[in-house]
Parts: sequence; C-alpha cells; structure tokens
Amino acid sequence: MVLGGISVIIVITEKAVAGQRIAEILAKKNVPTKFADKAPYMQFQWNENECFVIPLRGHIVEVDFPQRYSYWLGTDLKQLTNAEIEYIGKEKQIISFLKKMAPEADEVIIATDADREGESIGVEALNFVKEANPKIKIKRAYFSAITPKDINESFQSLRPVDYNFADSADSRREIDLIWGAVLTRFLSLVSGRMGKDFLSVGRVQSPTLAIIVDREKERLAFVPTPYFELKALCEKDKKDFEAEHKKGRFLKKEEAEKAFENVKNAKQGKVLKVDKKKKTIEKPIPFNTTLFLREATTIGFSASMAMSTAESLYLGGFISYPRTDNTVYPATLNLKETLLELKKVPDFYKLCEKILAQKEIIPSSGKEATKDHPPIYPVAFAEKSRLSPQQWKIYELVARRFMATVSEEAETENIIAEIEINLEPFIARGQTILKMGWKEFYPYSKISEIILPELQSGDIVNIKKMDFLSKETQPPARYSQSTLLKLMEENKLGTKSTRAEIIAKLYARKYIAGNQSIIPNKIAFAVIDSLEKSGGTVTKPKMTSELEEEMDMIAAGNKKKMEVVEDSRKLLMIALEELSLHKTLIAQEIRKALLFDSIVGNCTREGCTGQLLIRHGKTGKRFLGCSSYPNCTQSYPLPQKGKIYTLDKKCPECGKPMVKVQGTRAHFEICVDMDCKSKDAWKKRQEEKAVAKANEEKAKETEHEESKKAKEESKEKNPKEKTPKEILSEKKPAKEKTAKELQKKDSLKKPL
Repeated sequence: MVLGGISVIIVITEKAVAGQRIAEILAKKNVPTKFADKAPYMQFQWNENECFVIPLRGHIVEVDFPQRYSYWLGTDLKQLTNAEIEYIGKEKQIISFLKKMAPEADEVIIATDADREGESIGVEALNFVKEANPKIKIKRAYFSAITPKDINESFQSLRPVDYNFADSADSRREIDLIWGAVLTRFLSLVSGRMGKDFLSVGRVQSPTLAIIVDREKERLAFVPTPYFELKALCEKDKKDFEAEHKKGRFLKKEEAEKAFENVKNAKQGKVLKVDKKKKTIEKPIPFNTTLFLREATTIGFSASMAMSTAESLYLGGFISYPRTDNTVYPATLNLKETLLELKKVPDFYKLCEKILAQKEIIPSSGKEATKDHPPIYPVAFAEKSRLSPQQWKIYELVARRFMATVSEEAETENIIAEIEINLEPFIARGQTILKMGWKEFYPYSKISEIILPELQSGDIVNIKKMDFLSKETQPPARYSQSTLLKLMEENKLGTKSTRAEIIAKLYARKYIAGNQSIIPNKIAFAVIDSLEKSGGTVTKPKMTSELEEEMDMIAAGNKKKMEVVEDSRKLLMIALEELSLHKTLIAQEIRKALLFDSIVGNCTREGCTGQLLIRHGKTGKRFLGCSSYPNCTQSYPLPQKGKIYTLDKKCPECGKPMVKVQGTRAHFEICVDMDCKSKDAWKKRQEEKAVAKANEEKAKETEHEESKKAKEESKEKNPKEKTPKEILSEKKPAKEKTAKELQKKDSLKKPL
C-alpha cells in the first residue's frame, strides 16, 4: 500500500455535515476538512487504519433522457414514454476524487442515510469506486442517529449493502421522470403554456391535486340546511352554567318554535338525573414521519420546512432519523437515559424529573414497521441559544412528544345533568380534570374544563335566559396540510420521504394557496377536470398506489427494477392514448382557465367592454392591461415582487378592482389604482422614507465635506514631517563639474 502497508478505508457519507460529525466521532477529536480539487474529505487514524471520509452532496448522479429528447416540440411523446434512461455523473470533482482514492483503498464503508434514497446515493458512489478498484471490500453502516453511541455501534457491526433497496429508489426516480416528462409536455404543448410557466403533471402530484380539487367541488356544490337550537343560561349557588335542548338540532322550525314557546318564560328547572363518569385520555403514540409533519403544520410550519428543519437537527445529532414509518420504540432504547439527557435542557428539567419519579415508565406504542428506523425522538440535549428559532420549535415538539409518550394517561370526570324545564328536556355537560398526565408535557393538545355547580337529582335551578338560535349547516372544511398528509398516506400516494416535497411542488406551481386551508385555483380545476374527462387514469390514486406496492416488492427482493419500470411505461402509454383522444377538449378547458385566471375585473375606462388582464411587458414586468388593446390602452402598474391573486371584489374607496399580493414575509390586498385614496397613507410613508433618505445622504455629504475641510486645515497648520526615506529620495542639486571632468568630456567629442 502507498501508506506504508497501513490499511486504507474510505467512508462515504451523504452530506458534508454528516461527514464532519462522523469523522469526529470515529477520530474522537476535531478533524479539519481538506480539499482535493474542490472535493472535500477528512483524513484521520481509526482502529490503526488510515481513514478518509468523503462526503457527497446527495445524489452525485442524475437520471435523465438522452440529449436528443430534450426538445419539447420535436419529440414524439410515445417515443419518450419508451426512451432509454441514462445515469449521468454531475458532481465531477467528487467523482474524480473517488476514482483517484479507490485504487489505494482496501475497504469502502457506505455511511449514507439508512433508507432507500440513502442506499441509492451510496450505491452511486460505490459504482465509481468499483470501476477504479473492482476488488475493494464493501461494507455498510446503518444508524438512526448521528451520536457517538449510534455511530460507534454501527461501525462495529457493519453489514452488506442492500442493492434491492437502492433499486427500489432508482425505480421511483426513473418512473417519476418518465411520467412527469411525458404528461407535463403533453399538457403544456396542447395548452400553449411553455417556458417557465409550463403546466406540471406528475404520477403522485396529480392524484394529490385531484383530492384538493374534489374537496373544493364538494364545497361549491354544498347546499346549506337550516337548523335550530334552544339554549338556556342556568344558575345555581350563584354559579352560571349552560344547558341545551336534549334534541340538539331541530330541523323543523315549527317544532323548535313550539318547544321554545313552552320554555321562553320559564324561571326555573328541575334536575332529573346526574351521571358522573371517569374518562381516561390515552397518551399519543410516538412520532413517525407523517404524524410529525401533521403536528408541525399545526404550529405554523409548512410540511417541507418542517422536514428540512428536522433533517438539520438530525445532522446536528439532536434527534433521530426523521424518515420512518415506525411508532414503536425499540426494546433496546433506554428511556431513562433519554430522559436524563433531556433533563439537561433547562426548559425540560422539572418535566423530566416528574416522569423519572413515576413508579413505572411504560411508553405508548402504535404500529411497528419492521426493517425501519425507530420513531422520531430526541437523542441529545440542545442548547436553545445555539439553535435557530425554527430549529428550537421543532426540537421542542419532538422532545415534548417523547415525554408525552412515556408519561401517564390523563383523567377527567365528565358530568351529564338532565334538567326539565316546563316539561322540555335539557342537558348540561361538565368536565373536570382529575389528572393532567401527558397533557402537562404536551401543550399542543388542549384540554379544557367546564365547571358545573354541585348538582343532584331533585335540585331546582334558576333560568336566567333562554335563546332560540337559527343556524345553517356548513360545507366540509378545506384540507389543511395536516389532513392532506393523512389522506396521502391512506391512499398510498408517495412515501414518508416524498409527501412533503409533493405538497411543496403544488405550491411552487401555483396550483394551490393557503397553508391552514388549501385553496386550489382555476388552473388546478381545469387541469384536473380535463384529465378526468379524458379517462381519469392519471388522477386516480389506485394506479399510483399499485406502483408503490411494486416498488416495495423490489425492496423485498420479489421483483426486478426493470420489470416494474416497464409495467409503468405500459400504464403511461394507456393514459397517453386516452389523453390524445381528447386533446382538443383539454386545450380548450385549460386555455379558458388560463384566461379566466388572469382576469382581475372589467375595464375601468368609460365605454370600454374589455377586461383587465394580468400581462407582462417586453422587459418582463407585469401590469394590468385591457383585453381590447390596442383599441383601449387602459393599464395599471402591479407590484413586481410576490404572487398576484385575483379577487372578486372592488375597492370600497374608488370602486376599482383589487388584487392580493402574497410575498415571502407578508400578504396584503391592494387597489390597482395608484391615485386611489386608499394609497394616501402608503404614499405618505413613501414620501417620509424618501425625505429621511435624502436627509441622511445630505448629512453624510456635509459630514464628508467638513471632514475633508478639517484635514486640509490640519495640513496647513501642521505640515507633515518628511521621513528619512522621503528626504533621501528627493532629487539633489547637481554638483559643479571640475576642470578635469570638463576636459575629459571634451576629449570624447574629438574625432578619432
């Protein structure tokens, strides 16, 4: 060997942060990052071997079609459906360094994330290593947390690489590439929506969007049903409490009015019966990826932001691997040790003390997923000051969930009192907390008390007020990211690793808006409607879930990647033929929606029957222009930053159309007319800012002039003394030549 006979080991990690931590854990000291032609690596001694940790940047190989298929207009989509797929190296420096190091190494250890995607990334790097050194020994380190304990244990019990796992991930990459490219090109070409505004369609994306659109259709088709309620404000022992008619909702107004007539003048009621029951509120189960993302979205995170923040905490060694289906802690997990570690966090000190004082620590459990990571839990204490606000919120969520799962159940006493008021039956409900249990550790799940006075059968209560309430049933609620994630899991759309990314893509493509209540736009409706009218294969979860099952079979070694990819091509070909038969209808539907989506309102110029549309000028700047241009040149400027959404409302000040602007930090509604009175306050602020800026610049200029003048005056009063070097460098006056020198000069002028 080059290094004096010492064995050389290459360790391949998925990212630089993971590589740095793994290197320092194995070396038991700080290890500097070095670079070989821009490729990072860490070098140190490990188990008397020379070890090189080479971090990747995720996938170092991209999956794509050959170059000849890159031209959208000239490519036959049936040919693209069956086109060959290439794996092309994209991280040239890292690939070059792997090939350079491979011949000198005895062994390579893959230490990427222990899931399908991580296996695929590791195998990509491994292929380049094997190309340069076919006889190299290959091993795999599997770990669920980047802590000294987990890393050392995984490197002491190395396993073989799971090529089936890698093939499963690669089959997904190939299938999603084929489906996404073919369907996106088809829809964009027939609708004329090309360039950066192309219409994105995908194998998982489209069924997910269909779920959102279908819920919006339910809301639009919903017809409210009127109903009526009777409520009484009662009092006993100077304590007020509420009771409602036992029937609950009256669907017939006459029936409700009759009951109200019986009780509207009542002054007292009689307690007929009081039931008291103790209720146990079971603690939540440990976090898997879907449960974690659902909870994170309820505290202000988008699913994609929650996942990326969790990944940063995992790479920092604070929480376990955040991609898992497991909701059962492994028997090997020492719960007390984890609590003692959490106890180091000042915010959790007293809470952990309470749990450790329990007679028994028995965790809750859900469904066990074999061959998967443990649930998400904290693996090390974190200093609040060293985390970003977003990181702390996610770390606290994970930590509190863990504490909730190992604490005790909550208990309440629930009371139902039947009260007769002029022969009409009423019910009063109360709830008292007997034991907070896990609710004390997990504030994200609220529990409230409804305190009733002491009631017994035969008691008389006073009636202070009687209300007749007229209401209507409400349409089904729009999906939030939390409920959408649950539906995606139930319909087997995507995986725990990809669902957040799919939702983020729908936002990025502007198909949907709103985080708490997801609202699809008109283009989303048109895309889904046109696809459904063409057979609907692309929008149904069934086909996608079947392919997911086949990918699982690859991971289990029961199917080959090539077979599953070919099956997907056949399904896509059927879908493409369905779409092609309805090409004209699809084009009309989408073009109509695109036009409708850009309409802000009717033209405001008197006598013009055109409509104001969102347009883009030659420089790319957006503005509102009349559809009757060039006959009508009415236009209004629009903000150049943020997304613009049309609103079906007019400005209360001037009656001109209004739009909604949604930026990264704020969103607001504005009138399109810059001369509207609603802009007065904004204009005043802009003028004040301009004046303040001008004054600031003037002050700086004055300060500069004064400073310059002061320096000049200082020079005149205190001329700078010359340094010895400056004095010596000055030109000295020429010496007078001697008679001898002049004579010599003259002799040189004489001819030879």
